[in-house]
Amino acid sequence: MLSEAVRSISANLSTTVAATMTVLIGMFLLGLVIAFATYARSWSDDVKSGLVVKVFHDRDATPKQVDAVRVVLERDSLVNQNRIEFVSAKEGLERMQKDRPDLFSAKLPYNPLGPAWTVYPKRAEDVEQIANRLGAKTERYPAGVHNVTYGKEKARRILKVANIINAIFGIAVLVLVSAAAILIANTIRLSIFARRREIEVMKLVGATNWFVRGPFMLEGLLCGLTGSVLAVILLFVSKEVALPSILPRLASDPGVGALGFWLIALILMGVGLVLGAAGSGLTLRRFLRV
Repeated sequence: MLSEAVRSISANLSTTVAATMTVLIGMFLLGLVIAFATYARSWSDDVKSGLVVKVFHDRDATPKQVDAVRVVLERDSLVNQNRIEFVSAKEGLERMQKDRPDLFSAKLPYNPLGPAWTVYPKRAEDVEQIANRLGAKTERYPAGVHNVTYGKEKARRILKVANIINAIFGIAVLVLVSAAAILIANTIRLSIFARRREIEVMKLVGATNWFVRGPFMLEGLLCGLTGSVLAVILLFVSKEVALPSILPRLASDPGVGALGFWLIALILMGVGLVLGAAGSGLTLRRFLRV
């Protein structure tokens, strides 16, 4: 089977090269889309992780009122129980003095702040619902609470942009894989069409469908693997040479990054193998009806 596949490749070099180049282009573009899509997804997740609900108590709130809010937060299934932060009035004032020193040109006679909670949701999309459960929508807050905020407009903009990014790159990957599959199948169809007489003769002398299909599928696998490996090499060169000079800011945030290069390489080689084999096997069906 392997010798037949190699003989077929050498005998139909032009169509084999065309199929390999088609895989190379398709997998290279797919690799770029995966890299940028995972980077954009990582960026949006990093931005969404900053969405929090803040609960501000009155300055004269009693310990009982503060504890009542804690109980409510701990019972909320939307809240990340490992990330409920209590900020005392003293700590809140120190943070404000550090962040906004321009507001403290004169010494304050007393601390105007009360205790507060910083609440992180399990999912960024739930910040509004958590805030509304604490009275943000109706402004009817629990006893001892004077305000609940979650950056309403900012949160909505961030979530909207994140959903748009996910949708765009999801569609791009789907379209690219479909286009690559169609192009590879059409290129392989040309190679099989050139040998349709050979296939008919093999069928007429009693060859089974899988006996005929085997060498062609192996040929598709070899074309897919070769094209994918070349695409990985091209992506590696682009990553090492072109990317740092074109987009130097991509590495500025250590918390944001694309999928690992070698994982993308494995994905591309797997997709290339599947497309090559499937393109050969599915295209060959019409020529097996003798």
